[in-house]
Amino acid sequence: YAPGTPVAPVAAVTPVRPGLDAGRYWAGVAATAVVAALVAVVGVVVLQEILDVDLVVQDVFGTGSEMAALVVGAVLIALVAGALLQLLVVTTPKPQAFFGWIMGLGTLVLALLPLTWTDVATSAVATGVVHLLVGIAVWSLLTGVLSRTRRVVPAR
Repeated sequence: YAPGTPVAPVAAVTPVRPGLDAGRYWAGVAATAVVAALVAVVGVVVLQEILDVDLVVQDVFGTGSEMAALVVGAVLIALVAGALLQLLVVTTPKPQAFFGWIMGLGTLVLALLPLTWTDVATSAVATGVVHLLVGIAVWSLLTGVLSRTRRVVPAR
């Protein structure tokens, strides 16, 4: 810079904040819940009905069946994960990184938990595989939903 040299004006920066196209985002969360439920159904059909492996399920929802308990659990996981991801988007600087860690560790815990419910390793591992597949489905689908519905909005 030399004295007397004209300097270009700096454009005003409009403050922005992260946001979501909420309607499309929650439609994606709902579709994710449907896929998660279907992953649970396929897991039960393949493992319990075709391969004749007894699944070990904690029926905390009082559904009366392994399949219904896994389906309800899968739907709830998808909805809670969707709400968590939306919260992270509006409150944290790297929401996808935090979401990835939370989903990864949460899925790992849910996959290992059946090992504490029974001494029958085959049943525990089979149930853990269903939990693992549901977690992976929810994680990958919601990450994709976020990438298609995220937007930047002017700060107020």
